[in-house]
Amino acid sequence: MTPQEIRWLAEARAGSDAAYGQLVSAHQGMVRGFLRRMLGGGWADADDVAQDVFVHAWQGLYVVRDPARFRSWLMGMAWRRAQDHIRANQRRARRDHDWLQSLSLPEGVTPDERLALEQAMASLAPDCRACVALSLGEGWTHAEIAEALSMPPGTVKSHITRGRERVLKVFGGSS
Repeated sequence: MTPQEIRWLAEARAGSDAAYGQLVSAHQGMVRGFLRRMLGGGWADADDVAQDVFVHAWQGLYVVRDPARFRSWLMGMAWRRAQDHIRANQRRARRDHDWLQSLSLPEGVTPDERLALEQAMASLAPDCRACVALSLGEGWTHAEIAEALSMPPGTVKSHITRGRERVLKVFGGSS
C-alpha cells in the first residue's frame, strides 16, 4: 500500500467515511475485475458481490493489524464472497432443477413440449408470468391472484388471457 492508502486506512479505522471512500476508490477496480473473472464475466453479479465485500470490509477494518496486508485481506474477502455466491447459485440451480423434475405434467406431454412450455413461460413479462403461473399452475382464482400480487382484477384477467394465448400457441392451440 502507498503511504496515502495507509493514512486512509488509519482514518477509516477511526471512523472516517471519506477516508474509506478513498480506499474503495483505490481498490475497487482490482476487486471488481477479480470478481468478474471469478464469476464468469457477469458484471452485475460481480458488482453486487463487490458491494458486499466493501460493506463487510468497512465493518471489519478493525481486524486489519498490518496496513501492508490490507490489499490481501480485501482480496481474501472477495475470494470468500465469490465462493459463497457460486455455492448459492449452485444450490438455487439444484432447487430449481429438483422442482422442475417434481412437476407432474399431464400424460402425453413430451420432454420437448415441456421445454417449449418452460420457454413460453420464460418469454412472458414477469407480472404476466406470475398471473399465469398462479392461475394455470396452481389453480388460483382471479380474485386470489389480484389480492396476492396487489393488482387490479382486470389486469390479472388480461395477463392470464394474453399469457394463456401465448402458451397455447406453443402447443398449436388457440384460445
